[in-house]
Amino acid sequence: MYVLVDGDHGRLTLKRLRPWHQVLARGRAARLDRELAEGASPEASVSLAARAVQLTSTQFRRDLAASLRRILVAVGEPARPAAPASHLSLGVSRSVRVPLGTTRIGQSAPLLAELASRLLEPGPVPVHGVAMVTELLADGTGPLYRKAARDDLSAAAERAVQALTW
Repeated sequence: MYVLVDGDHGRLTLKRLRPWHQVLARGRAARLDRELAEGASPEASVSLAARAVQLTSTQFRRDLAASLRRILVAVGEPARPAAPASHLSLGVSRSVRVPLGTTRIGQSAPLLAELASRLLEPGPVPVHGVAMVTELLADGTGPLYRKAARDDLSAAAERAVQALTW
């Protein structure tokens, strides 16, 4: 697999993505996801490009959508299936192991369901938006999990929905 990376003199260069690039990208996932969520260009480095490939893969997006739907089900909100049933059987019955901000999630349920639906859309999606969803789900001190979080869950979900729109 090849990726485009900013090369010398501001020109894009085609680089071969080696297996160790994928391993390094997974090992640095939290930092790379944060950079991509904040708007870093995937072409800025091979590591960012490798992580962008991982984030935008169909399976990764399905897993994120399944996580969002499990959260909605766990707080008693409908998951609003927008995909074939085969996509919905990705562990919706698993128990959630972290405490959730149920009030905030209930208020943001339509936006979270919209995020899940956008992630399941066929074709390419902006990596910026996928990284934002990843950050939202991974941040244990964020608005999805803590009442005292500074960020507003609805606003964060709305930003992610907008970022997933071309």
